[in-house]
Amino acid sequence: MTLEILTSDLLSPVRHGFFTRRGGASSGVFAGLNCGIGSSDQSEIVTINRQRVSGAMDVELSHLASVHQVHSADVATIAAPIEGERPRADAIVTATPGLALSILTADCQPVLFSDANAGVIGAAHAGWRGALDGVLDATLDAMEALGATRANTHAVIGPCISQEAYEVGPEFLDAFLTEDAGNSRFFKDGDGDRKLFDLPAYGLHRLHAANIGKAEWTRHCTYSDPDRFYSYRRTTHAKEADYGRLIASICL
Repeated sequence: MTLEILTSDLLSPVRHGFFTRRGGASSGVFAGLNCGIGSSDQSEIVTINRQRVSGAMDVELSHLASVHQVHSADVATIAAPIEGERPRADAIVTATPGLALSILTADCQPVLFSDANAGVIGAAHAGWRGALDGVLDATLDAMEALGATRANTHAVIGPCISQEAYEVGPEFLDAFLTEDAGNSRFFKDGDGDRKLFDLPAYGLHRLHAANIGKAEWTRHCTYSDPDRFYSYRRTTHAKEADYGRLIASICL
């Protein structure tokens, strides 16, 4: 099966893609294109999957740059392939052609950024914690430090969990209301005291509040489409032992 790569006109002409799970070498619960180095999948199979991604991005595997994601607002700025231990961060930016920045997700938001005029790109992993703490804003700050301008920067949120599938408790709501009472608009009533949180709408809100030029969500829900996407929450509900990780990448 060939790779399935979702793209957006907003990021053209910069090479990029949100890869689905189709076209990979993994099997079992990981069936497909599992690129999760930290998963319990066979490491040699994950390497094969990552080689397929680097090939699709037209770079060597060593130039498929990633970070050790920790649900933070930290951003790594790179100018050369990463050697040795990956930086502990949840976003990565560069102005160096030939480096394919990549982010792994399985319900959280993969966000790809580009200021094509300035030749600066970024990629961010934005779960609820990172988004609330400002990882998207921090990515724009780091891109500006490399010469990008917010008005010329475009961002696309890739496949992530949708509001209908994202049930949360009262303490989750409180964290957002403590930050800004206006965040209540990203929640709607669920069963009992549960709420349904709109993660991509919140991500778009943070991007627009940061004065980005243009931003959009691809409108793909990871939870509701198991044939195409991995989902941490779906795996948890199914009581499976582990789950695959989707990859998103962008390259000058």
